[in-house]
Amino acid sequence: PHHVRCVENVKLLDRYTNRKAANGTLYLTATHLIYVDASAEVRKEIWILHHHIATVEKLPLTTAGYPLLIHCKNFHVAHFVIGQERDCHEVYTSLLKLSQPVKSEELYAFSYNPKMSKENREIGWKLIDLKVDYQRMGIPNDYWEITDVNKDYEVCNTYPPEIVVPRAANKAVVIGSSRFRSRGRIPVLSYLYKENNAAICRCSQPLSGFSARCLEDEQMLQAIREANPGSPFMYVVDTRPKLNAMANRAAGKGYENEDNYDNIRFKFIGIENIHVMRNSLQKLLEVCEMKSPSMSDFLTGLENSGWLRHIKAVMDAGVFLAKAVKDEKASVLVHCSDGWDRTAQVCSLASLLLDPFYRTFKGFMVLIEKEWIAMGHKFSHRCGHLDGDPKEVSPVFTQFIECVWQLMQQFPCAFEFNERFLLEIHDHVYSCQFGNFLGTCHKEREDLKIFEKTHSLWPFLLQKKQELRNPLYRGFTAYKELQPNTLPFSFQFWCGMYNRFDKGMHPKQCVLDHLAEQNEGLNDIAVINRFDLPKILNLLGKSCAQSSSVAGSWCSSSLNKADVNIWISTPLIANFRG
Repeated sequence: PHHVRCVENVKLLDRYTNRKAANGTLYLTATHLIYVDASAEVRKEIWILHHHIATVEKLPLTTAGYPLLIHCKNFHVAHFVIGQERDCHEVYTSLLKLSQPVKSEELYAFSYNPKMSKENREIGWKLIDLKVDYQRMGIPNDYWEITDVNKDYEVCNTYPPEIVVPRAANKAVVIGSSRFRSRGRIPVLSYLYKENNAAICRCSQPLSGFSARCLEDEQMLQAIREANPGSPFMYVVDTRPKLNAMANRAAGKGYENEDNYDNIRFKFIGIENIHVMRNSLQKLLEVCEMKSPSMSDFLTGLENSGWLRHIKAVMDAGVFLAKAVKDEKASVLVHCSDGWDRTAQVCSLASLLLDPFYRTFKGFMVLIEKEWIAMGHKFSHRCGHLDGDPKEVSPVFTQFIECVWQLMQQFPCAFEFNERFLLEIHDHVYSCQFGNFLGTCHKEREDLKIFEKTHSLWPFLLQKKQELRNPLYRGFTAYKELQPNTLPFSFQFWCGMYNRFDKGMHPKQCVLDHLAEQNEGLNDIAVINRFDLPKILNLLGKSCAQSSSVAGSWCSSSLNKADVNIWISTPLIANFRG
Protein backbone atom coordinates (compact mmCIF):
# COMPACT_ATOMS: atom_id res chain seq x y z
CA PRO A 1 0.00 0.00 0.00
CA HIS A 2 0.99 3.63 -0.54
CA HIS A 3 2.74 4.84 2.62
CA VAL A 4 1.53 8.18 3.87
CA ARG A 5 3.78 8.31 6.91
CA CYS A 6 6.23 6.17 8.89
CA VAL A 7 7.42 6.50 12.52
CA GLU A 8 10.25 4.37 13.95
CA ASN A 9 11.02 3.23 17.52
CA VAL A 10 7.39 2.86 18.54
CA LYS A 11 6.61 0.61 21.50
CA LEU A 12 3.49 -1.55 21.67
CA LEU A 13 2.40 -2.39 25.23
CA ASP A 14 0.77 -5.72 26.12
CA ARG A 15 -1.55 -5.22 29.07
CA TYR A 16 -2.00 -8.87 30.04
CA THR A 17 1.57 -10.07 30.30
CA ASN A 18 4.70 -8.67 31.86
CA ARG A 19 6.62 -9.25 28.65
CA LYS A 20 8.90 -6.47 27.51
CA ALA A 21 7.07 -4.06 25.20
CA ALA A 22 7.48 -4.74 21.49
CA ASN A 23 9.54 -2.20 19.56
CA GLY A 24 8.84 -1.45 15.92
CA THR A 25 7.72 0.87 13.15
CA LEU A 26 4.32 2.46 12.64
CA TYR A 27 3.09 3.02 9.08
CA LEU A 28 0.08 5.14 8.16
CA THR A 29 -1.34 4.21 4.76
CA ALA A 30 -4.46 5.53 3.02
CA THR A 31 -6.57 2.74 4.54
CA HIS A 32 -4.64 1.12 7.43
CA LEU A 33 -2.46 1.77 10.42
CA ILE A 34 0.25 -0.92 10.29
CA TYR A 35 2.62 -1.78 13.12
CA VAL A 36 5.66 -3.91 12.26
CA ASP A 37 7.34 -5.45 15.31
CA ALA A 38 11.10 -5.22 14.72
CA SER A 39 11.96 -6.96 18.01
CA ALA A 40 10.21 -10.24 17.09
CA GLU A 41 12.26 -13.16 15.74
CA VAL A 42 9.60 -13.74 13.11
CA ARG A 43 8.23 -10.62 11.38
CA LYS A 44 4.95 -9.67 13.09
CA GLU A 45 2.49 -7.17 11.71
CA ILE A 46 -0.66 -5.66 13.20
CA TRP A 47 -3.05 -4.09 10.70
CA ILE A 48 -5.76 -1.74 11.94
CA LEU A 49 -8.26 -0.44 9.41
CA HIS A 50 -8.90 3.30 9.86
CA HIS A 51 -12.67 2.70 9.73
CA HIS A 52 -12.36 0.31 12.69
CA ILE A 53 -10.97 3.06 14.92
CA ALA A 54 -13.56 4.35 17.41
CA THR A 55 -11.40 6.67 19.54
CA VAL A 56 -7.79 7.93 19.62
CA GLU A 57 -6.44 9.36 22.90
CA LYS A 58 -3.17 11.05 23.79
CA LEU A 59 -2.25 10.04 27.35
CA PRO A 60 0.07 11.94 29.74
CA LEU A 61 3.80 11.72 29.04
CA THR A 62 5.65 8.74 30.59
CA THR A 63 9.36 8.02 31.00
CA ALA A 64 9.15 5.78 27.89
CA GLY A 65 7.61 8.49 25.68
CA TYR A 66 4.24 9.76 24.46
CA PRO A 67 1.42 7.20 24.79
CA LEU A 68 -1.33 6.89 22.18
CA LEU A 69 -4.34 4.73 23.04
CA ILE A 70 -6.54 3.44 20.21
CA HIS A 71 -9.92 1.80 20.81
CA CYS A 72 -11.48 -0.03 17.87
CA LYS A 73 -15.09 -0.82 17.02
CA ASN A 74 -14.20 -4.52 16.84
CA PHE A 75 -12.90 -4.24 20.44
CA HIS A 76 -9.20 -4.22 19.57
CA VAL A 77 -7.26 -1.93 21.93
CA ALA A 78 -3.75 -0.82 20.90
CA HIS A 79 -1.51 1.06 23.32
CA PHE A 80 1.48 2.64 21.54
CA VAL A 81 4.28 4.73 23.03
CA ILE A 82 5.94 7.11 20.55
CA GLY A 83 9.36 8.65 21.25
CA GLN A 84 8.85 12.18 19.91
CA GLU A 85 5.96 14.48 20.82
CA ARG A 86 5.74 15.87 17.27
CA ASP A 87 5.46 12.36 15.78
CA CYS A 88 2.81 11.42 18.34
CA HIS A 89 0.76 14.54 17.58
CA GLU A 90 0.99 14.01 13.80
CA VAL A 91 -0.13 10.37 14.07
CA TYR A 92 -2.93 11.45 16.42
CA THR A 93 -4.30 14.18 14.12
CA SER A 94 -3.93 11.99 11.01
CA LEU A 95 -5.86 9.13 12.66
CA LEU A 96 -8.64 11.46 13.83
CA LYS A 97 -9.11 12.60 10.24
CA LEU A 98 -8.72 9.18 8.59
CA SER A 99 -11.03 7.38 11.04
CA GLN A 100 -13.88 9.89 10.65
CA PRO A 101 -14.55 10.53 6.96
CA VAL A 102 -17.12 13.22 6.22
CA LYS A 103 -18.51 11.95 2.89
CA SER A 104 -19.69 8.44 2.02
CA GLU A 105 -17.51 8.46 -1.11
CA GLU A 106 -14.42 8.50 1.16
CA LEU A 107 -15.32 5.09 2.63
CA TYR A 108 -13.03 2.13 1.92
CA ALA A 109 -15.63 0.25 -0.18
CA PHE A 110 -15.35 2.84 -2.95
CA SER A 111 -11.59 2.35 -3.34
CA TYR A 112 -11.37 -1.37 -2.41
CA ASN A 113 -10.49 -3.14 -5.63
CA PRO A 114 -9.94 -6.91 -5.50
CA LYS A 115 -8.95 -8.54 -8.78
CA MET A 116 -12.47 -9.37 -9.90
CA SER A 117 -14.24 -8.88 -13.22
CA LYS A 118 -17.20 -6.49 -13.47
CA GLU A 119 -19.36 -9.50 -14.35
CA ASN A 120 -18.38 -11.43 -11.20
CA ARG A 121 -18.91 -8.35 -9.05
CA GLU A 122 -22.45 -8.01 -10.40
CA ILE A 123 -23.11 -11.73 -9.88
CA GLY A 124 -21.95 -11.24 -6.27
CA TRP A 125 -24.69 -8.69 -5.68
CA LYS A 126 -27.31 -11.09 -7.09
CA LEU A 127 -26.28 -13.93 -4.76
CA ILE A 128 -28.94 -13.00 -2.20
CA ASP A 129 -32.42 -12.61 -3.71
CA LEU A 130 -35.13 -11.87 -1.16
CA LYS A 131 -37.89 -12.86 -3.59
CA VAL A 132 -36.52 -16.41 -3.50
CA ASP A 133 -36.88 -16.41 0.30
CA TYR A 134 -40.49 -15.25 0.08
CA GLN A 135 -41.13 -18.00 -2.50
CA ARG A 136 -39.63 -20.47 -0.04
CA MET A 137 -42.27 -19.32 2.47
CA GLY A 138 -44.95 -19.87 -0.18
CA ILE A 139 -45.48 -16.20 -1.09
CA PRO A 140 -47.29 -14.97 -3.13
CA ASN A 141 -50.36 -16.97 -2.01
CA ASP A 142 -54.08 -16.43 -1.32
CA TYR A 143 -53.36 -14.18 1.66
CA TRP A 144 -50.07 -12.39 0.93
CA GLU A 145 -48.58 -10.61 -2.08
CA ILE A 146 -45.33 -8.92 -3.06
CA THR A 147 -46.23 -5.39 -4.12
CA ASP A 148 -44.21 -2.62 -5.77
CA VAL A 149 -46.46 0.07 -4.26
CA ASN A 150 -43.27 1.63 -2.82
CA LYS A 151 -41.30 1.56 -6.10
CA ASP A 152 -40.76 5.34 -6.06
CA TYR A 153 -40.36 5.41 -2.26
CA GLU A 154 -43.60 7.41 -2.01
CA VAL A 155 -45.14 5.25 0.73
CA CYS A 156 -41.96 5.04 2.82
CA ASN A 157 -38.49 6.28 1.89
CA THR A 158 -36.72 3.91 4.31
CA TYR A 159 -38.43 0.72 3.04
CA PRO A 160 -37.31 -1.21 -0.06
CA PRO A 161 -39.22 -0.77 -3.37
CA GLU A 162 -40.95 -4.15 -2.97
CA ILE A 163 -42.73 -5.13 0.25
CA VAL A 164 -45.00 -7.99 1.30
CA VAL A 165 -48.48 -7.01 2.52
CA PRO A 166 -51.82 -8.81 2.98
CA ARG A 167 -53.62 -9.32 -0.34
CA ALA A 168 -56.76 -7.86 1.28
CA ALA A 169 -55.02 -4.51 1.91
CA ASN A 170 -55.54 -2.39 -1.21
CA LYS A 171 -53.44 0.63 -2.19
CA ALA A 172 -55.73 3.08 -0.35
CA VAL A 173 -55.32 1.05 2.87
CA VAL A 174 -51.53 0.91 2.44
CA ILE A 175 -51.22 4.67 1.83
CA GLY A 176 -53.70 5.56 4.59
CA SER A 177 -51.84 3.35 7.07
CA SER A 178 -48.49 4.91 6.07
CA ARG A 179 -49.79 8.37 7.06
CA PHE A 180 -50.63 7.06 10.53
CA ARG A 181 -47.27 5.35 11.14
CA SER A 182 -44.07 7.12 12.18
CA ARG A 183 -41.92 7.78 9.07
CA GLY A 184 -44.50 5.95 6.94
CA ARG A 185 -43.22 2.55 8.09
CA ILE A 186 -46.43 0.56 7.61
CA PRO A 187 -46.98 -3.04 8.81
CA VAL A 188 -45.22 -5.41 6.36
CA LEU A 189 -44.45 -9.13 6.47
CA SER A 190 -41.18 -10.33 7.97
CA TYR A 191 -41.71 -14.08 8.14
CA LEU A 192 -44.52 -16.51 7.36
CA TYR A 193 -44.57 -19.79 9.31
CA LYS A 194 -45.86 -22.11 6.59
CA GLU A 195 -47.00 -24.83 8.98
CA ASN A 196 -49.95 -22.80 10.28
CA ASN A 197 -50.06 -19.47 8.32
CA ALA A 198 -49.05 -17.42 11.39
CA ALA A 199 -47.01 -14.37 10.38
CA ILE A 200 -44.45 -12.08 11.95
CA CYS A 201 -44.97 -8.50 10.72
CA ARG A 202 -43.14 -5.28 11.58
CA CYS A 203 -43.78 -1.54 11.50
CA SER A 204 -43.13 1.69 13.43
CA GLN A 205 -45.24 3.21 16.21
CA PRO A 206 -48.64 4.70 15.34
CA LEU A 207 -49.16 8.47 15.47
CA SER A 208 -52.02 7.92 17.89
CA GLY A 209 -51.21 10.20 20.81
CA PHE A 210 -53.90 9.68 23.44
CA SER A 211 -56.94 9.36 21.17
CA ALA A 212 -56.21 9.66 17.43
CA ARG A 213 -57.23 6.74 15.22
CA CYS A 214 -57.01 5.79 11.55
CA LEU A 215 -59.52 3.61 9.72
CA GLU A 216 -57.00 2.39 7.10
CA ASP A 217 -54.51 1.38 9.78
CA GLU A 218 -57.24 -0.56 11.59
CA GLN A 219 -58.12 -2.24 8.26
CA MET A 220 -54.44 -3.08 7.71
CA LEU A 221 -54.20 -4.88 11.06
CA GLN A 222 -57.49 -6.64 10.40
CA ALA A 223 -56.12 -7.84 7.03
CA ILE A 224 -53.02 -9.25 8.78
CA ARG A 225 -55.17 -11.04 11.34
CA GLU A 226 -57.52 -12.46 8.69
CA ALA A 227 -54.55 -13.72 6.63
CA ASN A 228 -54.23 -16.32 9.41
CA PRO A 229 -57.68 -18.00 9.53
CA GLY A 230 -56.50 -20.47 12.18
CA SER A 231 -56.37 -17.83 14.94
CA PRO A 232 -59.16 -15.59 16.26
CA PHE A 233 -56.68 -12.92 17.46
CA MET A 234 -53.24 -11.45 16.81
CA TYR A 235 -50.57 -10.01 19.09
CA VAL A 236 -49.25 -6.47 18.82
CA VAL A 237 -45.88 -6.36 20.56
CA ASP A 238 -44.27 -3.07 21.58
CA THR A 239 -40.62 -3.81 22.33
CA ARG A 240 -40.15 -0.63 24.39
CA PRO A 241 -40.49 -0.36 28.16
CA LYS A 242 -44.07 0.78 28.87
CA LEU A 243 -42.92 4.05 30.44
CA ASN A 244 -41.02 5.03 27.27
CA ALA A 245 -44.02 4.21 25.07
CA MET A 246 -46.29 6.31 27.29
CA ALA A 247 -43.88 9.24 27.05
CA ASN A 248 -44.15 8.93 23.25
CA ARG A 249 -47.95 9.19 23.56
CA ALA A 250 -47.53 12.64 25.05
CA ALA A 251 -45.59 13.57 21.88
CA GLY A 252 -48.46 12.46 19.62
CA LYS A 253 -47.05 8.99 18.93
CA GLY A 254 -47.22 5.93 21.20
CA TYR A 255 -49.01 2.61 20.78
CA GLU A 256 -52.24 1.05 19.53
CA ASN A 257 -55.44 1.51 21.54
CA GLU A 258 -56.97 -1.97 21.94
CA ASP A 259 -60.48 -0.44 21.86
CA ASN A 260 -59.94 0.68 18.24
CA TYR A 261 -58.51 -2.56 16.84
CA ASP A 262 -60.57 -5.75 16.71
CA ASN A 263 -59.17 -8.91 18.28
CA ILE A 264 -55.67 -7.70 19.11
CA ARG A 265 -53.79 -8.60 22.28
CA PHE A 266 -51.29 -5.92 23.22
CA LYS A 267 -48.00 -6.74 24.94
CA PHE A 268 -45.03 -4.66 26.10
CA ILE A 269 -41.59 -6.29 26.10
CA GLY A 270 -39.12 -3.91 27.71
CA ILE A 271 -35.95 -3.60 25.64
CA GLU A 272 -34.13 -0.36 26.46
CA ASN A 273 -33.36 2.36 23.89
CA ILE A 274 -30.17 2.95 21.89
CA HIS A 275 -28.70 5.36 24.48
CA VAL A 276 -29.03 2.88 27.36
CA MET A 277 -27.40 0.18 25.18
CA ARG A 278 -24.50 2.44 24.17
CA ASN A 279 -23.76 3.27 27.82
CA SER A 280 -24.08 -0.38 28.83
CA LEU A 281 -21.51 -1.48 26.24
CA GLN A 282 -19.17 1.30 27.36
CA LYS A 283 -19.34 -0.01 30.95
CA LEU A 284 -18.78 -3.58 29.74
CA LEU A 285 -15.66 -2.55 27.82
CA GLU A 286 -14.30 -0.72 30.87
CA VAL A 287 -14.59 -4.03 32.75
CA CYS A 288 -12.86 -5.90 29.89
CA GLU A 289 -9.98 -3.42 30.02
CA MET A 290 -9.27 -3.65 33.76
CA LYS A 291 -5.54 -4.31 34.19
CA SER A 292 -5.75 -7.17 36.71
CA PRO A 293 -9.24 -7.34 38.16
CA SER A 294 -10.17 -9.51 41.11
CA MET A 295 -13.00 -11.98 40.51
CA SER A 296 -15.42 -9.81 42.49
CA ASP A 297 -14.36 -6.65 40.56
CA PHE A 298 -14.98 -8.40 37.26
CA LEU A 299 -18.33 -9.94 38.24
CA THR A 300 -19.57 -6.73 39.89
CA GLY A 301 -18.52 -4.71 36.83
CA LEU A 302 -20.22 -7.17 34.48
CA GLU A 303 -23.42 -7.00 36.56
CA ASN A 304 -23.32 -3.18 36.81
CA SER A 305 -22.91 -2.83 33.04
CA GLY A 306 -26.32 -4.51 32.61
CA TRP A 307 -25.10 -5.93 29.28
CA LEU A 308 -26.22 -9.53 29.75
CA ARG A 309 -29.52 -8.31 31.17
CA HIS A 310 -30.13 -6.47 27.89
CA ILE A 311 -29.08 -9.54 25.85
CA LYS A 312 -31.60 -11.57 27.86
CA ALA A 313 -34.36 -8.99 27.17
CA VAL A 314 -33.76 -9.24 23.40
CA MET A 315 -33.68 -13.04 23.59
CA ASP A 316 -36.89 -13.16 25.68
CA ALA A 317 -38.66 -11.04 23.06
CA GLY A 318 -37.53 -13.35 20.24
CA VAL A 319 -38.68 -16.39 22.23
CA PHE A 320 -42.08 -14.78 22.91
CA LEU A 321 -42.62 -14.21 19.17
CA ALA A 322 -41.54 -17.73 18.22
CA LYS A 323 -43.84 -19.31 20.83
CA ALA A 324 -46.80 -17.12 19.82
CA VAL A 325 -46.37 -18.19 16.19
CA LYS A 326 -45.65 -21.89 16.74
CA ASP A 327 -47.60 -22.79 19.88
CA GLU A 328 -50.48 -20.31 19.86
CA LYS A 329 -50.67 -20.22 16.03
CA ALA A 330 -51.14 -16.44 16.29
CA SER A 331 -49.73 -13.75 14.01
CA VAL A 332 -47.62 -11.03 15.63
CA LEU A 333 -47.05 -7.38 14.69
CA VAL A 334 -43.88 -5.91 16.21
CA HIS A 335 -42.77 -2.30 16.59
CA CYS A 336 -40.56 -0.07 18.72
CA SER A 337 -40.39 3.66 17.92
CA ASP A 338 -39.21 3.75 14.31
CA GLY A 339 -39.10 -0.01 13.74
CA TRP A 340 -35.48 -0.26 12.62
CA ASP A 341 -33.56 -1.16 15.82
CA ARG A 342 -35.27 -3.33 18.45
CA THR A 343 -37.81 -4.48 15.87
CA ALA A 344 -35.02 -5.76 13.59
CA GLN A 345 -33.38 -7.60 16.51
CA VAL A 346 -36.57 -9.32 17.61
CA CYS A 347 -37.98 -10.26 14.18
CA SER A 348 -34.68 -11.71 12.95
CA LEU A 349 -34.13 -13.64 16.18
CA ALA A 350 -37.64 -15.13 16.10
CA SER A 351 -37.14 -16.17 12.45
CA LEU A 352 -33.86 -17.85 13.41
CA LEU A 353 -35.59 -19.79 16.21
CA LEU A 354 -38.42 -20.95 13.93
CA ASP A 355 -36.59 -21.78 10.71
CA PRO A 356 -33.44 -23.93 10.30
CA PHE A 357 -32.75 -22.34 6.89
CA TYR A 358 -31.61 -19.14 8.64
CA ARG A 359 -29.05 -21.21 10.57
CA THR A 360 -27.18 -22.07 7.36
CA PHE A 361 -24.54 -19.87 5.69
CA LYS A 362 -26.85 -18.71 2.89
CA GLY A 363 -29.89 -18.41 5.16
CA PHE A 364 -28.12 -16.21 7.69
CA MET A 365 -27.02 -13.88 4.89
CA VAL A 366 -30.62 -13.73 3.63
CA LEU A 367 -31.83 -12.95 7.16
CA ILE A 368 -29.43 -10.02 7.55
CA GLU A 369 -30.25 -8.69 4.06
CA LYS A 370 -34.00 -9.00 4.69
CA GLU A 371 -34.46 -7.82 8.28
CA TRP A 372 -31.57 -5.39 8.66
CA ILE A 373 -30.32 -4.06 5.34
CA ALA A 374 -33.49 -3.95 3.20
CA MET A 375 -35.71 -2.81 6.07
CA GLY A 376 -33.59 0.23 6.85
CA HIS A 377 -31.51 -0.40 9.96
CA LYS A 378 -29.36 2.74 9.99
CA PHE A 379 -25.96 1.02 9.83
CA SER A 380 -24.18 4.23 8.85
CA HIS A 381 -25.45 6.07 11.97
CA ARG A 382 -25.42 3.17 14.45
CA CYS A 383 -21.85 2.18 13.49
CA GLY A 384 -20.54 5.74 13.17
CA HIS A 385 -19.23 5.20 9.63
CA LEU A 386 -19.07 8.95 9.06
CA ASP A 387 -18.28 11.91 11.30
CA GLY A 388 -21.79 12.47 12.70
CA ASP A 389 -23.86 12.63 15.88
CA PRO A 390 -22.23 10.33 18.49
CA LYS A 391 -25.64 9.92 20.17
CA GLU A 392 -26.85 8.02 17.08
CA VAL A 393 -24.16 5.34 17.57
CA SER A 394 -25.39 2.18 19.33
CA PRO A 395 -24.47 -1.55 19.35
CA VAL A 396 -27.87 -2.77 18.12
CA PHE A 397 -26.47 -5.16 15.51
CA THR A 398 -23.71 -6.30 17.90
CA GLN A 399 -26.45 -7.39 20.33
CA PHE A 400 -28.17 -9.42 17.62
CA ILE A 401 -24.88 -11.13 16.70
CA GLU A 402 -24.29 -11.89 20.38
CA CYS A 403 -27.81 -13.37 20.75
CA VAL A 404 -26.96 -15.73 17.87
CA TRP A 405 -23.71 -16.68 19.63
CA GLN A 406 -25.61 -17.33 22.89
CA LEU A 407 -27.92 -19.67 20.92
CA MET A 408 -24.86 -21.44 19.48
CA GLN A 409 -23.68 -22.15 23.04
CA GLN A 410 -27.01 -23.83 23.85
CA PHE A 411 -27.37 -25.60 20.48
CA PRO A 412 -23.82 -26.34 19.27
CA CYS A 413 -25.01 -28.72 16.52
CA ALA A 414 -27.80 -26.52 15.10
CA PHE A 415 -25.76 -23.96 13.11
CA GLU A 416 -23.83 -24.58 9.90
CA PHE A 417 -21.38 -21.78 10.75
CA ASN A 418 -19.02 -21.20 13.67
CA GLU A 419 -18.15 -18.24 15.90
CA ARG A 420 -15.58 -16.96 13.38
CA PHE A 421 -18.33 -16.41 10.83
CA LEU A 422 -20.19 -14.14 13.27
CA LEU A 423 -16.97 -12.24 14.05
CA GLU A 424 -16.19 -11.80 10.32
CA ILE A 425 -19.63 -10.32 9.70
CA HIS A 426 -19.33 -8.08 12.76
CA ASP A 427 -15.89 -6.87 11.60
CA HIS A 428 -17.19 -6.01 8.14
CA VAL A 429 -20.24 -4.13 9.39
CA TYR A 430 -17.67 -1.64 10.71
CA SER A 431 -14.90 -2.04 8.11
CA CYS A 432 -16.82 -0.33 5.26
CA GLN A 433 -14.78 -2.57 2.93
CA PHE A 434 -17.93 -3.91 1.26
CA GLY A 435 -21.04 -2.03 0.18
CA ASN A 436 -23.68 -4.07 2.04
CA PHE A 437 -23.73 -2.07 5.28
CA LEU A 438 -23.17 1.43 3.93
CA GLY A 439 -25.88 4.09 4.16
CA THR A 440 -29.09 3.85 6.16
CA CYS A 441 -31.65 2.37 3.73
CA HIS A 442 -32.17 0.97 0.22
CA LYS A 443 -32.86 4.38 -1.34
CA GLU A 444 -29.65 5.83 0.07
CA ARG A 445 -27.65 2.85 -1.21
CA GLU A 446 -29.15 3.37 -4.67
CA ASP A 447 -28.26 7.08 -4.55
CA LEU A 448 -24.68 6.19 -3.57
CA LYS A 449 -24.56 3.67 -6.49
CA ILE A 450 -23.41 0.98 -4.06
CA PHE A 451 -24.36 -1.81 -6.47
CA GLU A 452 -22.30 -0.33 -9.33
CA LYS A 453 -19.31 0.95 -7.37
CA THR A 454 -18.65 -1.52 -4.54
CA HIS A 455 -18.43 -5.26 -3.82
CA SER A 456 -20.76 -7.48 -1.80
CA LEU A 457 -19.49 -9.19 1.35
CA TRP A 458 -21.39 -12.47 0.86
CA PRO A 459 -19.36 -14.10 -1.98
CA PHE A 460 -16.17 -13.17 -0.11
CA LEU A 461 -17.43 -15.04 3.00
CA LEU A 462 -18.61 -18.06 1.00
CA GLN A 463 -15.08 -18.44 -0.41
CA LYS A 464 -13.87 -18.88 3.19
CA LYS A 465 -16.64 -21.36 4.01
CA GLN A 466 -14.22 -24.13 4.98
CA GLU A 467 -12.70 -22.20 7.89
CA LEU A 468 -16.07 -20.74 8.94
CA ARG A 469 -17.88 -24.09 9.05
CA ASN A 470 -19.11 -25.67 12.29
CA PRO A 471 -17.80 -29.27 12.41
CA LEU A 472 -20.59 -30.20 14.86
CA TYR A 473 -23.43 -29.17 12.53
CA ARG A 474 -25.95 -31.99 12.23
CA GLY A 475 -27.70 -30.83 9.11
CA PHE A 476 -30.87 -29.08 8.18
CA THR A 477 -33.36 -31.55 9.61
CA ALA A 478 -31.78 -32.26 13.02
CA TYR A 479 -33.38 -29.25 14.74
CA LYS A 480 -36.55 -27.66 13.47
CA GLU A 481 -37.47 -24.99 16.02
CA LEU A 482 -35.07 -23.97 18.78
CA GLN A 483 -36.45 -23.42 22.28
CA PRO A 484 -33.63 -21.80 24.24
CA ASN A 485 -33.50 -21.51 28.00
CA THR A 486 -33.47 -17.82 28.93
CA LEU A 487 -32.94 -18.17 32.68
CA PRO A 488 -30.05 -15.95 33.81
CA PHE A 489 -27.58 -18.84 34.22
CA SER A 490 -27.95 -19.65 30.48
CA PHE A 491 -26.09 -16.50 29.40
CA GLN A 492 -22.31 -16.38 29.10
CA PHE A 493 -19.79 -13.56 28.78
CA TRP A 494 -18.51 -13.64 25.18
CA CYS A 495 -14.76 -13.50 25.65
CA GLY A 496 -14.21 -14.33 21.96
CA MET A 497 -15.83 -11.01 20.98
CA TYR A 498 -14.90 -8.53 23.69
CA ASN A 499 -11.42 -9.86 24.55
CA ARG A 500 -10.63 -11.43 21.19
CA PHE A 501 -7.44 -9.45 20.62
CA ASP A 502 -5.93 -10.06 24.04
CA LYS A 503 -3.51 -12.78 23.00
CA GLY A 504 -2.39 -13.66 26.51
CA MET A 505 -5.89 -14.77 27.43
CA HIS A 506 -6.65 -17.48 24.89
CA PRO A 507 -5.74 -21.15 24.66
CA LYS A 508 -3.46 -21.72 21.69
CA GLN A 509 -5.99 -23.65 19.63
CA CYS A 510 -9.75 -23.72 19.61
CA VAL A 511 -11.45 -27.07 20.28
CA LEU A 512 -13.55 -26.67 17.13
CA ASP A 513 -10.35 -26.27 15.07
CA HIS A 514 -9.18 -29.63 16.40
CA LEU A 515 -12.52 -31.13 15.46
CA ALA A 516 -12.37 -29.59 11.99
CA GLU A 517 -8.92 -31.15 11.47
CA GLN A 518 -10.21 -34.54 12.65
CA ASN A 519 -13.16 -34.06 10.34
CA GLU A 520 -10.85 -33.47 7.36
CA GLY A 521 -8.89 -36.57 8.30
CA LEU A 522 -12.08 -38.61 8.43
CA ASN A 523 -13.18 -37.21 5.09
CA ASP A 524 -9.84 -38.23 3.55
CA ILE A 525 -10.32 -41.73 4.90
CA ALA A 526 -13.88 -41.71 3.58
CA VAL A 527 -12.61 -40.84 0.10
CA ILE A 528 -10.08 -43.68 0.27
CA ASN A 529 -12.84 -45.95 1.51
CA ARG A 530 -15.11 -45.02 -1.37
CA PHE A 531 -12.62 -45.11 -4.26
CA ASP A 532 -9.47 -47.04 -3.41
CA LEU A 533 -10.67 -49.72 -1.02
CA PRO A 534 -12.81 -51.65 -3.56
CA LYS A 535 -9.78 -51.80 -5.91
CA ILE A 536 -7.54 -52.96 -3.06
CA LEU A 537 -10.06 -55.59 -2.02
CA ASN A 538 -10.40 -56.76 -5.59
CA LEU A 539 -6.64 -57.19 -5.91
CA LEU A 540 -6.48 -58.93 -2.53
CA GLY A 541 -9.29 -61.23 -3.60
CA LYS A 542 -7.48 -62.17 -6.81
CA SER A 543 -4.21 -62.70 -5.00
CA CYS A 544 -5.95 -64.85 -2.38
CA ALA A 545 -7.69 -66.88 -5.06
CA GLN A 546 -4.38 -67.56 -6.79
CA SER A 547 -2.71 -68.74 -3.59
CA SER A 548 -5.58 -70.95 -2.46
CA SER A 549 -3.09 -73.29 -0.86
CA VAL A 550 -2.46 -70.64 1.77
CA ALA A 551 -5.93 -70.31 3.33
CA GLY A 552 -7.23 -68.63 0.18
CA SER A 553 -10.80 -69.61 0.97
CA TRP A 554 -10.74 -67.41 4.06
CA CYS A 555 -9.41 -64.38 2.16
CA SER A 556 -11.87 -64.48 -0.70
CA SER A 557 -14.90 -65.24 1.42
CA SER A 558 -14.17 -62.69 4.12
CA LEU A 559 -12.29 -59.76 2.63
CA ASN A 560 -14.58 -59.26 -0.33
CA LYS A 561 -17.57 -58.64 1.90
CA ALA A 562 -18.91 -55.10 2.07
CA ASP A 563 -18.76 -55.18 5.85
CA VAL A 564 -15.07 -54.36 5.65
CA ASN A 565 -16.51 -50.83 5.68
CA ILE A 566 -16.72 -51.24 9.43
CA TRP A 567 -13.10 -50.09 9.36
CA ILE A 568 -14.47 -46.58 8.81
CA SER A 569 -17.67 -45.66 10.57
CA THR A 570 -19.89 -44.27 7.81
CA PRO A 571 -22.50 -42.80 10.21
CA LEU A 572 -19.70 -41.01 12.05
CA ILE A 573 -18.42 -39.48 8.81
CA ALA A 574 -21.92 -38.49 7.73
CA ASN A 575 -22.47 -36.91 11.12
CA PHE A 576 -19.23 -34.95 10.94
CA ARG A 577 -19.64 -33.85 7.35
CA GLY A 578 -22.96 -32.10 8.02
